[in-house]
Amino acid sequence: MTTRHSVSLLAALCTVAALAGCAMAPAADAPRDSTKFTLENSGHFVVLDAATEAAVSCTGLQERTLGDGRLEVIANLKNRGSAPVRVHVQCLFQNDQGAPFSVEGSWQSLSIAGDSTEVMRFTAPDAMVKAYEIRVRKV
Repeated sequence: MTTRHSVSLLAALCTVAALAGCAMAPAADAPRDSTKFTLENSGHFVVLDAATEAAVSCTGLQERTLGDGRLEVIANLKNRGSAPVRVHVQCLFQNDQGAPFSVEGSWQSLSIAGDSTEVMRFTAPDAMVKAYEIRVRKV
């Protein structure tokens, strides 16, 4: 085998190796929580204990005013793990000064399957309510 053939064979092997490396699919990354649309609302979501903080996150908060002037809040709560989790969720509506409104919302149970998101909807009891806080704790 001549030097010319060796160089050609070596170049061909390098080309095949480079193309094989490019043809491999990239490893899939685990999905991450996005705060792209909720940065301004992050102060409205409160986790009451460390275990819940590790298990559940809020991936979106939406506010809208209903026809009668009451505030409606929609919260997307995501289970960060693969095992199902049960939590209690409460929306604490507040007056303009941040004090709780006269009627405190009840705690609602929510089961979230592994690696999924559930939607909770809350409606203010009065049109005077303009602020809120979504509170979450483990069952």
